[in-house]
Amino acid sequence: MVGIMGNKVLISGASIAGPALAHWLGRHGFEVTVVEIAPGLREGGQAVDFRGDTHLTVLERMGVLDDLRRLQTGGSPMHFVDEDGRTQLQLPADFAGGDIEVLRGDLARVLYEHSLPYADYLFGESIAALRQREDGVDVTFRSGATRTFDLVVGADGLHSNVRRLAFGPEERYVSHLGYYAATWSLPNHLGVGFGEGSVGYNAPGRLAAVGTDNRDPDTARAFFVFAADPLVYDRHDQEQQKAIVTEAFAGLGWEVPRLLEGLRDADELYFDSISRADVPAWHHGRIALVGDAACGATIGGMGTGTGVVAAYVLAGELARAGDDHEGAFARYENLLRAYAEGCQKGGDRTGRFLAPGSRFGIRMRNRMLSRRRILDWMLKEGKKATTLELPDYRLPTATRP
Repeated sequence: MVGIMGNKVLISGASIAGPALAHWLGRHGFEVTVVEIAPGLREGGQAVDFRGDTHLTVLERMGVLDDLRRLQTGGSPMHFVDEDGRTQLQLPADFAGGDIEVLRGDLARVLYEHSLPYADYLFGESIAALRQREDGVDVTFRSGATRTFDLVVGADGLHSNVRRLAFGPEERYVSHLGYYAATWSLPNHLGVGFGEGSVGYNAPGRLAAVGTDNRDPDTARAFFVFAADPLVYDRHDQEQQKAIVTEAFAGLGWEVPRLLEGLRDADELYFDSISRADVPAWHHGRIALVGDAACGATIGGMGTGTGVVAAYVLAGELARAGDDHEGAFARYENLLRAYAEGCQKGGDRTGRFLAPGSRFGIRMRNRMLSRRRILDWMLKEGKKATTLELPDYRLPTATRP
């Protein structure tokens, strides 16, 4: 329950961790505002998953578990083929899909809707400047508006704006892991069906894959990964990013030329490095980080589940803290850091797993993962990494209507 400490909290980011944190803070009695640079909720995106009792317990306590079960994809089996389309490796749905797999856009919408009774949202806006005082944080928005909040939380991802403004430049905290990833929607010319997952083709250091869009059988989603040193490009220039992907996959066979044709006409492209964020301290004064902004990995680090768990713990510790936000931030970090870093380690191997750097590496991956006992061991270890003894934070009997 909120004590003496002021209860006005600004959260930057309306993807996953931000709405989850808004939900919990609001239920604990805080006055929450969420700012999001996008003009509305971001639709689409790859499937994300939850695995293990810790993830499912938090989702159940939030009241979203049944909603997500209704929206789940059923998992995403993965098929790797050679240039002639002959299967080289098949991975079952639970390998990538965990206990519950949903599309990122569906998850974001569910979390947003469950947070709406407890938070106000400012879309199409972002933070331009932060100035900490002893009793609050003065925030200047891109629009020129100014407001003062008691606390500010960056839930704005691997390229966190709050982290940059309050902790220092991105290059101090984000490490490139040697690969880039891209995904976009296109017509389903391969006829990939619902529940079939994805089919992918490897060349050394490259993966070209395509899978079904579970909401529309006429639409598919391409997913490309390639090895590269750090690239210099404009993160807001999609035509430049399309050119980078096209050049990286030029000359490959299988269905790659048709998938690149779909990229040329795509309305929206996700393109980013496969990177990891390592922040020595997740809080500074009245400003804290949660989710990928604090301890993220682009792909494979179980960041979605970790972000939802971290939001639950951060809100609970702030509610317990009375007027001691510094103590709450420290306890939140002490509870979560080892857990988050353990999950994050999986992201270090993602690029090499999806796109091994040599033909020998591709053959070895296929041979190893064709053995069911190795898959079972990997799944078991993955669930171990997501296990955390959760505090049971007591909620007030009355919440904001």
